[in-house]
Amino acid sequence: MFSLLSGMLCFCALGCGQLTNRQADDGKRYICRAIPLTGDASCPVTLLPELNAGGQEEELRNTVMQLRETILQQKETISKQIGTINELTTKLSLCASATTDRKYDKGGTWGKDKQNTMGDVPGDPNETIDNLGKTMQGLKDRLENLEQQQMRANISGASFPSELRDLLQQRLGELEKQLLKKVSTLEAEKSMLSNATAAYRLKTESTLNALVERINELEKGGGDFIPPEQFKLSLPQRTNYLYGRITKSLPEMYAFTLCMWIKSSASPGIGTPFSYGVPGQANEIVLIEWGNNPIELLINDKVAQLPLEVRDGRWHHICISWTTRDGQWEAYQDGEKLGAGDNLAAWHPIKPGGVIILGQEQDVVGGRFDAGQAFVGELSQVNIWDRVLKPVEIQSMANCTSYVPGNVVSWLASNVEVFGRGAFKRPLEICQERLPNA
Repeated sequence: MFSLLSGMLCFCALGCGQLTNRQADDGKRYICRAIPLTGDASCPVTLLPELNAGGQEEELRNTVMQLRETILQQKETISKQIGTINELTTKLSLCASATTDRKYDKGGTWGKDKQNTMGDVPGDPNETIDNLGKTMQGLKDRLENLEQQQMRANISGASFPSELRDLLQQRLGELEKQLLKKVSTLEAEKSMLSNATAAYRLKTESTLNALVERINELEKGGGDFIPPEQFKLSLPQRTNYLYGRITKSLPEMYAFTLCMWIKSSASPGIGTPFSYGVPGQANEIVLIEWGNNPIELLINDKVAQLPLEVRDGRWHHICISWTTRDGQWEAYQDGEKLGAGDNLAAWHPIKPGGVIILGQEQDVVGGRFDAGQAFVGELSQVNIWDRVLKPVEIQSMANCTSYVPGNVVSWLASNVEVFGRGAFKRPLEICQERLPNA
């Protein structure tokens, strides 16, 4: 406070005389310096260089014009940045809505019914990601340009509004996060599209392989007409998951004849080529050979051993007939009757509504198979009649004189379902090639 009072007194002492006497300005300028009260009372004077009044006014005018031009440039730049932010916000909104509406069609490709609602965003995910990356780089370049302009403005004396710069930084940061999120979404969609394409390619290859196999089979057949019964069921392994299933069931029967062509070289025992199970009785009709035992016929869990021998790896035609009257049965191999008997489930009618399985023995209806009882070999022309066939009818089928389909179950490809990888339906050799002496 004392220094300030001393300075004011010095100022008044030096300039009072000139101001009161209104002397002309001599072009000199004085600077007063505050001194303590106990110091030297003399007031040292520092002279400023002489300035021309006209030159000073021109310099001030130029400085004002430069500042005004700088401010206008900064306003124009800010307007451009605001326009860019609005444009990018609109594009991001359109891109988000387009992504929400885009779906996959049934074939695993992009849905063709949806139009691209974003004018300059391509539908390809790779191209979209590249364009978004270019847009992001453009924003960064603009931000760097803006910072450089701010530095030039600071050098020239103009200050860029810090609040607006912070707002731009915040908005650009938000846009960058949205763009990165969009890129991640497009990458995920690209991965899903790649997986769907791979699955579709595998399915197509599988279909083509099946067609090629079928064409090869037709070519091997010489292009002749193949009757619908001329196919065989191949079960090459002893497992509990390879089998065939007849789509039809049996009615209530008081007699039947079961005939088939069979080929096997499995040991020990060929397994179970045929089984019919009904609710409450899984062994209603079973034809089985297991271990070193002979082939057995089970009806309602009653057993009869059959004098058949088919484990030589060649085709054999076998027929088994049965009637509920006294439980009489007969067994034929290659057209010859090799055995007969009675008292096999006498007076027991065959129950209807069961399941016919080829190649497996049923512990419950339609399932619970045992691999040790599985059939290994080939089966064909499995037919069932609801009567006892005459010997001449059986012989004519066995020596390829005629073919009589079953009136209850007939051997058709549409009636046989195949289960398990490795089980196949294949073309059947002509009848003459299946004969024992062929």
